[in-house]
Amino acid sequence: MSLNTRNTLIGLSFILPNFIGFFLFIMLPVAFSFVLSFAKWDGYNEMEFAGLSNFTAIFGDRVFKAALSQTFIYVIFTVLFSFVFALGIAVALNKKLRGVNFFRSAVFFPYVASVVAVAAVWNAMFMPIGGPVNTFLGAIGVQNLPGWFTSTDWALVGVIIVSIWKNIGYFMIIYLAALQDIPLSLYEASTVDGASGIQKFRYITFPMLTPAHFFVVMMLTINSFKVFDLIFALTNGGPGTSTKVIANYIYDQSFISWNYGKSSAASMILFIIVCVITVVQFRFEKKFNDFM
Repeated sequence: MSLNTRNTLIGLSFILPNFIGFFLFIMLPVAFSFVLSFAKWDGYNEMEFAGLSNFTAIFGDRVFKAALSQTFIYVIFTVLFSFVFALGIAVALNKKLRGVNFFRSAVFFPYVASVVAVAAVWNAMFMPIGGPVNTFLGAIGVQNLPGWFTSTDWALVGVIIVSIWKNIGYFMIIYLAALQDIPLSLYEASTVDGASGIQKFRYITFPMLTPAHFFVVMMLTINSFKVFDLIFALTNGGPGTSTKVIANYIYDQSFISWNYGKSSAASMILFIIVCVITVVQFRFEKKFNDFM
């Protein structure tokens, strides 16, 4: 056996388990889900070809329409505010302050906390009567206190607030790492030229963080479209369907209604939405880089 062949076999032995795992646990389930989206199957009886009936049934389902619109509302506000707060806190904690490591750890902690624990704490925080949040709002004179997770008008707002609070820590770390790579000479030169703090942020910090912006927005968008566990633990999609998103709808169709065809069709729709938005983001990145 030649040295090149031996090196090739050694290399394949390292990457082959990953390819096998990817094929068995990702590609096969995706392919099976695609097939199921055109079939009628409850998991027990024989599978029947259903054509496009699952897709037409979904788009005629008011619960799916509500879940779709609530998913977009959730994604827009979660991505926007998580991006702004993560960047702002990273810039603030990138300075040499006393106790900065404690504050960084405190901000990062929600990201590693158990989703169930987070849901229990925020359910207590947002209790309409006697909860700390409404007690504070009442103390500063707010009338008509929100019902949060018990109100169809406020439940989605509460879910978005908790999601932003949980996301900030991870993406703050991404920004802190990116901030360390900005050459100090740029800030020193701008100081000599008399630039203000806002001008330094606008013309140095923000443009130099462009790769981090792209990564943060892309990951936030994908994660937000796929959110399930946090909403399931906080409200289980309720009250009514006021916080139901597409992932909750897929779960309900699979494990409550036992309609695997319909749930697979919803999964394919979610897959297409995420793919299209990711492609648009990649195309937008180049234009954004040219603009900056």
